[in-house]
Amino acid sequence: MARFEMHNAETATMGGDNNSADVFCEMGLMYATGRGCDVDLVAAHKWLNIAAIKGNDRAAELRADVAATMNKMQLVEALRAAREWMTVH
Repeated sequence: MARFEMHNAETATMGGDNNSADVFCEMGLMYATGRGCDVDLVAAHKWLNIAAIKGNDRAAELRADVAATMNKMQLVEALRAAREWMTVH
């Protein structure tokens, strides 16, 4: 699944903010629901957080729903991963 994630993430950073925010939201949903991969709440929160930062209102709502099911350590890990990704991209 990492190959899919990296391909979409790199493609999204080349496009406009609205387009990339939608891609990141879809990636978050993919990990949250296990659509084509194992459920990974940390990855789901990371991508939904990035989508929300880029202006996707739906992602912000979904991020809150995912966060409600996570423990504190998972949230810390997800926030760190999103911050690191934003720093590099």
